[in-house]
Amino acid sequence: MLLLDDATLDRHGQRFGPFGLRVDPGERVALLGPSGAGKSTLLKLMSGDLAPTDGHVLLDGEPVAAMDARQRARRRAVLPQSHQVAFGLPVELVVSLGRWAGEGDGRWVRQALAWASAGHLYGRRYDQLSGGEQARVQLARVLAQLADVERGLLLVDEPLASLDPGLQLELLDTLGGFCRERGHALVAVLHDIQQALNGFERLVLVRRGQVQADVPAGAAALPALEALFGLRLRALATPDGDWALAARRMEAAA
Repeated sequence: MLLLDDATLDRHGQRFGPFGLRVDPGERVALLGPSGAGKSTLLKLMSGDLAPTDGHVLLDGEPVAAMDARQRARRRAVLPQSHQVAFGLPVELVVSLGRWAGEGDGRWVRQALAWASAGHLYGRRYDQLSGGEQARVQLARVLAQLADVERGLLLVDEPLASLDPGLQLELLDTLGGFCRERGHALVAVLHDIQQALNGFERLVLVRRGQVQADVPAGAAALPALEALFGLRLRALATPDGDWALAARRMEAAA
């Protein structure tokens, strides 16, 4: 579905890449790395918001940055870190922006708000919501965008920030189920290692604008994660098959 073939990007005097990655339909991939490592830049390359300086970024065999906006919007959806909207728009109008390239069916707006645990926000003004409520509305927007698409690509940058722990787990399950039902690939920038291990199949570890490792999620990924973050990690399997993680700084562990 998505192929980065020696894709590089020169930006702000820094070179990112070359990236050689493939994401298949239905895969769940977490991008992890220290702050400033280049995770969000890599996500923008994947989305086509940034065109590679060299190499290729292909979505279903086509250069994603060269697609027209409507075609791109029907193949991939992007949830950025920032949730700012310039005007005091109604919540349902913000969510409906995800439908501009498809049919303007209001039922998807209400359904997407329900998926994002934000149905109670219908009719509210977006600028009067808390940061966590705005995050849920923006999540609903991208869910509405790909609700009637199969084998699409959902790219999310810190989708669970500003949310309480219980809601984080609920929405992580929602994202996974939404993508599985439609065959969507899910690529998420995360900072929570435990969420990445439990909610994703594959971890792409980024440092200083380069991919440091590309490993299956699980206990075998711990050495690469320790090297990436400078931590000592201990993972325990829970009865339901998830991982509980304990972390210490290298100096504290010595």
